[in-house]
Amino acid sequence: MNREIVHTDNAPAAVGPYSQAVKTANMVFTAGQIGLDPQTGKLRNGLEAQTRQVLVNLEAVLHAAGASMAHIVKTTIFLTDMADFATVNAIYANAFDAAPPARSTVAVAALPLGALVEIEAIAILA
Repeated sequence: MNREIVHTDNAPAAVGPYSQAVKTANMVFTAGQIGLDPQTGKLRNGLEAQTRQVLVNLEAVLHAAGASMAHIVKTTIFLTDMADFATVNAIYANAFDAAPPARSTVAVAALPLGALVEIEAIAILA
């Protein structure tokens, strides 16, 4: 199997023993991205800022793999509070055109470093 580890300094380094993404012949599987600023290594303040940073980080990882947000076919959003769904949904909607990917959203007890939101993606390369 042809498998390539993807890394970019434009997204936060992994906070554990995992890769930012793994690329196969025609697919990219990203690790979950949280709202860490890759320059400071600190979590953005508040749900909206974290959600926007998550999407910036996700885009940076995809770009390093030769993909873009338009290549995403599936995302999973993890929220520490399902009451945040509408806020995250509104910000998320701006990241995609009229044909957004399939998506699941789940509530979790906690996320790494106290993050409020995490998003992972699967993308197909053209």
